[in-house]
Amino acid sequence: MGGMSRASLDKKPAEVASMFDGIASKYDVTNDIMSLGQDRRWRRLTVDAVAALPGERVLDLAAGTGTSSEPFADDGVEVVPCDFSIGMLREGKRRRPDLPFVAGDATHLPFADESFDAVTISFGLRNVVDTSAALREMLRVVRPGGRVVICEFSQPTWKPFRTVYTGYLMRLLPRVAGLVTKDPGSYDYLAESIRSWPDQPALAHLMIDAGWDSVAYRNVTGGVVALHRGTRPA
Repeated sequence: MGGMSRASLDKKPAEVASMFDGIASKYDVTNDIMSLGQDRRWRRLTVDAVAALPGERVLDLAAGTGTSSEPFADDGVEVVPCDFSIGMLREGKRRRPDLPFVAGDATHLPFADESFDAVTISFGLRNVVDTSAALREMLRVVRPGGRVVICEFSQPTWKPFRTVYTGYLMRLLPRVAGLVTKDPGSYDYLAESIRSWPDQPALAHLMIDAGWDSVAYRNVTGGVVALHRGTRPA
């Protein structure tokens, strides 16, 4: 039944957006289950890596319901949550009416050049139709010397674990998530999108090609997730 809203790896924006619209209300609880409770830690590490000071402007892309934006706002940072799923934004606005949610496409951001001190995206870049275009847009909207932090699923570094993880991810996760959301097709897509995503060095190279400087990454949870960072040349 839930198959109708499944997006494909062509990542047609309307399909992906409507898929997220459909799972918006259950999205955060499902993330907790799928990550075995790790996703909150990953988000905290992302916020720490951005290291935004009170009064700085941070663009939080693929912010969904605003879960990733809340810690910034609570730290006194001027955060702008942006997403292309209206369903997710609506759910976020209901929960946090104080946050200035903006609808926008990561490949054509509705913001002026050099209008942010930092840009961050958690578990969203692999859902964007053109990774390189999104990386260039992020560069455009931060000031010279500004920074990017990308938190994304990646390749576990230890081979035996990688084998187990891939099996778990591809078979078990969609079933469990499907039971919670009653929409297994969406999570088949999410699992596939994780498996086909560039590994740590490949993403670093895409960032450098897009114009980012001082690109580095660190593995979290054995490389299940990687935090990539970069700086816009001054």
